[in-house]
Amino acid sequence: MSSIAAYNLVPDGDALIPRFREAGDLTLDLFHRDGRIEDRWLGLHPREFELLWRLAEEPQVTLSREQLLADVWRIMYEPETNSVAVHVARVRAKLAGFDLAHILVTDENRGYFLDVPAEPGVFKFSNETSEHDENEVSGKP
Repeated sequence: MSSIAAYNLVPDGDALIPRFREAGDLTLDLFHRDGRIEDRWLGLHPREFELLWRLAEEPQVTLSREQLLADVWRIMYEPETNSVAVHVARVRAKLAGFDLAHILVTDENRGYFLDVPAEPGVFKFSNETSEHDENEVSGKP
């Protein structure tokens, strides 16, 4: 493969997928394919992660069951299963351990959405900061 052909395979910086996606207090990590709250991992299964990643892509926007089946499950027909509802329930159960089950909302007869601020957040390693860190940010010695 020529270097020009290889260059064309790599998207430019604007098209790259972000490693992290913030959804309120939840940070989704594409590298680990898991979610974390502060320094604790949720232990998401692959489809659960994909479901949250897709919903976090457009917070506050209701995605229909059909949209989720197409985007997360990659199927374009209506299966006779409740797989979406089951996965939503499993994700809610994992979020409930952090009192965050309420962020995954069922919009009756329309679909699901994440009830978190739509603006991007700042990746949080920990809520604890030392006095040294605060002084460094403020410019104080």
